[in-house]
Amino acid sequence: MPGGRRSGGEIEPVLASVAMRRLDRTLRSVANKDVPICLVGESGTGKEVLARRVHQLSLRSASPFVPINCAAIPEALFESELFGHERGAFTGADELARGKVEAAAGGTLFLDEITELPLAMQAKLLRFLESFRFTRVGGTKKIEADVRLVCATLRPLEQEVKRGTFRPDLYYRVQGITLAIPPLRERRADIPPLIAELTSMLSQRHGVAAPRVSRTAASSLRKYDWPGNIRELRNVVEQLCLLRSGKSVRLADLPEAIRAATGVGSASEPSRPLTLEVHLDRPLDDTIDDVIEAALSLENGNRLRAAHRLRIGVRTIQRRLART
Repeated sequence: MPGGRRSGGEIEPVLASVAMRRLDRTLRSVANKDVPICLVGESGTGKEVLARRVHQLSLRSASPFVPINCAAIPEALFESELFGHERGAFTGADELARGKVEAAAGGTLFLDEITELPLAMQAKLLRFLESFRFTRVGGTKKIEADVRLVCATLRPLEQEVKRGTFRPDLYYRVQGITLAIPPLRERRADIPPLIAELTSMLSQRHGVAAPRVSRTAASSLRKYDWPGNIRELRNVVEQLCLLRSGKSVRLADLPEAIRAATGVGSASEPSRPLTLEVHLDRPLDDTIDDVIEAALSLENGNRLRAAHRLRIGVRTIQRRLART
C-alpha cells in the first residue's frame, strides 16, 4: 500500500519508483515462503518498514512481529534479551523473563544490524535456528519457538564473512533470500509522496497545520541526494512542520545544506542564476510567488536585495509573503 500510514504512526513503503515497485514484486513473491530474508541497504532506507511488510504479507501476519536492534544491546545482556532468563539466573534476575524469541513464537523475529552480533552469540543463534529450540539463561528446560527470521544489515554478509566478523555457517543459515534496498537518491520518484505522507503524519502528531511545499522547494528537495535517506528526510519534514505550520515552504526555509547541495541559496554562490519552469496551466499568482521565492533564496532571504534583483518594490515582496 504505497504511502499508507499505520495506526502506530509509521508509514508504509512508498512504491512510486520503478526500483521500489520491482523490489516489492520480489518481496511479495517470497513473503509467503517460510525462508529467511536478509535486507541489505544503507542506514535510513527503511529496512524495518520492509521487514514489517514481509510479516504482514506472510501466513504469520496474525502472530507477533518482534524487532531487535543488535547494535543497541550490550554483549553481556544479549543472551538474556534473546532467550530470556530464569529467576535467580544472575544478580538482579528477581523473576522469570521471557526473551524476544519466545515473544515472537509463531511470528517473525527481525534482527536489525545482525552483523553487530558478537561471535559467541552468533554460535548460540545458529544453534537455535538449527532446531528452533532454546534454553533460558539459568534454565535447563528446552523450549520450542517456531519463528520466521528476517535480518537486516548495512553491508553484505559475505563481506563480513571474508573479514572474519561473521560466521560462515550462520551466513548460510540466514541469507535465504537477499533483497537490496536502493538508497533514496536512486529512487527520486518516491520523494514527493514520502514528503506528503510525512507532512501529514508529523503535523498530526505535533498538532499543527500542515505546511504547503512550493514547487521550487519541492524541486530542490527532490534533487538533494539525502545521504541519511528517509531518516534524514523525516527530520527535515518535521522541522518544516514545526517552523512553517500552515504556511508555504519556500526555498529560503530549507536547510542550508540542501540549498547549497542543489545549487540554490548557497552563501558561497549568491549570484548563481536559477532556472525556473513555467507551466502555462498554472495560476499566474503561483508562478509569481515562485519567482519571488527564488530571488529571496539567491539573496539568502534579504528582501531588499531580492526586490532590487527583480526590479520591484520591497513592499510588493512583503505583501506577497504576508499571504503565505
